[in-house]
Amino acid sequence: MEQQNPYKPKNKIRIVTAASLFDGHDAAINIMRRIIQATGVEVIHLGHDRSVEEVVNCAIQEDAQAIAMTSYQGGHTEYFKYMYDLLNEKGAAHIKIFGGGGGVILPEEIKELMEYGIDRIYSPDDGREMGLQGMINDMIKRVDNEVPDLKNSDKVSENLKKKDVNTISRLISLAENRHEEFDKFFDKGSFETATTPVLGITGTGGSGKSSLVDELVRRFLMDFPDKHIGIISVDPSKKKTGGALLGDRIRMNSINHERVYMRSLATRQANLALSKYVAEAVDVLKASGYDLIILETSGIGQSDTEILDHSDVSLYVMTPEFGAATQLEKIDMLDFADLVAINKFDKRGAQDALRDVKKQYQRNHQLWHSDAETLPVFGTIASQFNDPGMNTLYKSIMDEVEEKTRSGLSSTFEISKEMSEKIFVIPPKRTRYLSEIAENNRGYDEKANSQVDVAQRLYGVFKTIETVAGIKTEFGQDQHKYLSKNGIDQDEIYEVAEDSQSDFLKLLFAEFDKTKMDLDPYNWEMILAWNDKVTKYRNPVYSFKVRDKEIKIDTHSESLSHTQIPKVALPKYKAWGDILLWCLQENVPGEFPYTAGLYPFKRTGEDPTRMFAGEGGPERTNRRFHYVSAGLPAKRLSTAFDSVTLYGNDPDHRPDIYGKIGNSGVSICCLDDAKKLYSGFDLADAMTSVSMTINGPAPMLLGFFMNAAIDQNCEKYIKENGLEDKVEAKLKELYDDNDIDRPSYKGDLPEGNNGLGLMLLGLTGDQILPKDVYEKIKAETISVVRGTVQADILKEDQAQNTCIFSTEFALRLMGDVQEYFIEEKVRNFYSVSISGYHIAEAGANPITQLAFTLANGFTYVEYYLSRGMDINKFGPNLSFFFSNGVDPEYAVIGRVARRIWSKALKHKYGANSRAQMLKYHIQTSGRSLHAQEIDFNDIRTTLQALYAIYDNCNSLHTNAYDEAITTPTEASVRRAMAIQLIINKELGLTKNENPIQGSFIIEELTDLVEEAVLTEFDRITERGGVLGAMETMYQRGKIQEESLYYETLKHNGDYPIVGVNTFLSSTGSPTVTPGEVIRATEDEKEAQIKTLETLHKAKESKADETLERIQKAAVNNDNLFEELMEATKVCSLGQITHALFEVGGQYRRNM
Repeated sequence: MEQQNPYKPKNKIRIVTAASLFDGHDAAINIMRRIIQATGVEVIHLGHDRSVEEVVNCAIQEDAQAIAMTSYQGGHTEYFKYMYDLLNEKGAAHIKIFGGGGGVILPEEIKELMEYGIDRIYSPDDGREMGLQGMINDMIKRVDNEVPDLKNSDKVSENLKKKDVNTISRLISLAENRHEEFDKFFDKGSFETATTPVLGITGTGGSGKSSLVDELVRRFLMDFPDKHIGIISVDPSKKKTGGALLGDRIRMNSINHERVYMRSLATRQANLALSKYVAEAVDVLKASGYDLIILETSGIGQSDTEILDHSDVSLYVMTPEFGAATQLEKIDMLDFADLVAINKFDKRGAQDALRDVKKQYQRNHQLWHSDAETLPVFGTIASQFNDPGMNTLYKSIMDEVEEKTRSGLSSTFEISKEMSEKIFVIPPKRTRYLSEIAENNRGYDEKANSQVDVAQRLYGVFKTIETVAGIKTEFGQDQHKYLSKNGIDQDEIYEVAEDSQSDFLKLLFAEFDKTKMDLDPYNWEMILAWNDKVTKYRNPVYSFKVRDKEIKIDTHSESLSHTQIPKVALPKYKAWGDILLWCLQENVPGEFPYTAGLYPFKRTGEDPTRMFAGEGGPERTNRRFHYVSAGLPAKRLSTAFDSVTLYGNDPDHRPDIYGKIGNSGVSICCLDDAKKLYSGFDLADAMTSVSMTINGPAPMLLGFFMNAAIDQNCEKYIKENGLEDKVEAKLKELYDDNDIDRPSYKGDLPEGNNGLGLMLLGLTGDQILPKDVYEKIKAETISVVRGTVQADILKEDQAQNTCIFSTEFALRLMGDVQEYFIEEKVRNFYSVSISGYHIAEAGANPITQLAFTLANGFTYVEYYLSRGMDINKFGPNLSFFFSNGVDPEYAVIGRVARRIWSKALKHKYGANSRAQMLKYHIQTSGRSLHAQEIDFNDIRTTLQALYAIYDNCNSLHTNAYDEAITTPTEASVRRAMAIQLIINKELGLTKNENPIQGSFIIEELTDLVEEAVLTEFDRITERGGVLGAMETMYQRGKIQEESLYYETLKHNGDYPIVGVNTFLSSTGSPTVTPGEVIRATEDEKEAQIKTLETLHKAKESKADETLERIQKAAVNNDNLFEELMEATKVCSLGQITHALFEVGGQYRRNM
């Protein structure tokens, strides 16, 4: 394909870009918005997870010519149609809509949408034919028109008084583009009496002005329930292209409000912080009767003071990182600003910066007699929810506005006069934790190598003694006769040696004893115990204890050729140095450092199979679970949730939500849904294990799950004690007597579902059973349930984007869950699955996946320790989740992870053996599933599964070959399961459980990957640890670079992929389109909304007081999960999410 030049637009074009609601896939739209901007367009970028209303309101306020969306999470037909309808409804039919969604949007759906009125949906084939720049050129040509004429131009004044957004936006556009028309329509006399105050906010680039403005707006809306606020935000234009990134909106959560208007302006001139048309924009808002106007400039230099010409009150925003105090003398705004905010006050040196800025402000304003404490200089952390410094700043601003303008904006906002104080997740003194771990592990390796040298020298001395004494021993047999815990038995050797050698032997014994003093006694015991270890594995039966229970295992299996295949094969080393090195760095499965595996032997009767399912309503997914687990003694269920659930929302008829209900995952919004989802599976049975792939709202889904398990056991008790009549009476009282339909399982139960869990639909066990009985059942149940909830919020911020709460609050919720698990003795359920899978799927290579994932894991360790938790109590509740591709490093990803984790937990943190064990799940790579020659995907998946099984993963999910193009069918899922089963049951080498130990390349790769991970730990430390690195988006940047590298090599053929860029079929191996697409039905969507309505009706009175209790617990810093266990009985997911937004803060997106 030829290189395409960017189209040069004839007019100033403005385009809004975003990813659709409940959709975290922002990589594509980020690439597109960069190309659009480089083509000379002013881009208003909103980021991921944006509702139709948000996008439409933004497009109208910004008077954009077009909206460009990506949609990769389903529901696109409803989403785009709703956008088209809403634009028409709001009088903005001229705004064109463009979209794309890879292969997710089918050709017939593209046709349907474009016939409906969507201007263009670009397909993967368009991308191949036109190229990225070609697609952008096509879009910009279609919108390269002048700003449309002003509608109802005879009613401008009247429409402004009504705050008509279309009129306001078009007038500002006319001021920018056709000033003579603006002068014609805008009557300056209409605003001469307006006293609207203007707050000018300026500051250096990167000082966090957008987040600070958002926090001011949030407080203003709370403070003045009947007032309106307007925002004019200016960003610089690119001198080379004329394009601009108008990115302030992406950081703002408060502005999509009926009382807020925001307009982004590009400077359209070089080296200036304001647009030439700022005055006109401010005048239009004044004429519209806005009560306060915020004017925010782009980042400025030391000498810029333009903002003063347009504002009544000015605020200068800076950070503590301004350099030497003398630099403050050069900043003009410190001479003129009414207030100064030192934002990002959590940075090092913030207190010193506050002191220096106050001194400079005092000098500049000649306030020699003023107390420094009273000067209007404030430390703020705008990114932190409900920051005390922000509260103080807001109150001071409003007081200054009122004093200067007498505009009637007298604030009643209550503040505590506290200084900003960072709520540290990791205490500042612990920010080097990753480098400390790297130093600890390297120290272990250095000590191991030096001990190996000592053992080898000792062995040499002993072999010399053997020769001199004239004895010959086989290791572990005769040797034991001469060796003991204290060293060498000299008398035994003197007895057999010739008298003439006694003097020489005496010297050798002295050398032996001297050398042995350098050997750690533990290592000497390990050498002595080697023969016993070998014997134990050679014996027909091996016995060991797990939690005081003796387990006996056959150590060999017999092949068809009657060969005895050892389950664990040990090396035939004789030299003590070789033995010691192997024990210290490899060892047998089940022994430190767990390189070969966590347990002496694999479980029999339970394959590591864990299959992922989730589609439609809970009933459909329940049927799929029973299908995939039929005939298997162990029920290992892995749950995929729809995007509505992933983002903590409830099903709704609103089209941009409705289209996503039950698509690409199961819809779960309340306890009854969870009961139906897992019905027929005994959740308290040791052979049942449930994994839930959910992150932002994980605590709520965990509450649903735990309560479903508790109520199953309540149901058993009710049946055993004949209490069914009490259940019937309670259902009649709550539902029949109030004319509310009883909750029910829709359709027939699948084969294998005995109905367990359905008796108490609409009820909970505590409504039927005495309190003491219920509490006993609850305690017993949660102590035995097995499973995992993903809940890894760090990875979400770095790679996957399903964060819903502010990072600090989300981590607090995770900590509360873990604290609850410790208190309630939840031993068999993992409170977090620290995930590298999504990091890999976003584009990271295997080393980066492993390094970032382990770094996140150690961050949770440090956070939980800082909360006073015992590592031996929370360590066993942590688990991991990795991807397996076909790269060589994937062959050792598990063994390296186990080795790094165990060394750090044992020697750095002093944890016990159970906490040292890193348990992990593997899912074969989704990224290696290609939409060309999809049958070849099973071959790749088989190789990846082989890596995982050879490396002793604890559980495994094999992707279906057709997942590259659609939701997998029952037939393709069965094939994917067969891959694992054939490897485990038919492949002869898997009868041995440590098949890769002893391989030279495996040992070399293990060492190389281990050191690469530790080096990455040091890089992260240089950036302030995991959270510090996240602030500068280090992880995201690295992932994107590696993704681009892979895609480039794939595109140019340097990285060969069979059936994609080499070994193509005679037809060129075209992209396969699915013949059948599995989507949620209308009946399923309506059933979910009906379930929700029933819950809200039946539990209305209890829900309100429960939500208040949650909010109170959040404010009082009580354990929130304890309250969530009660709230999830009576509230829906969306109700809880929105209640927590008010006390914990919403996630703030990054550019």
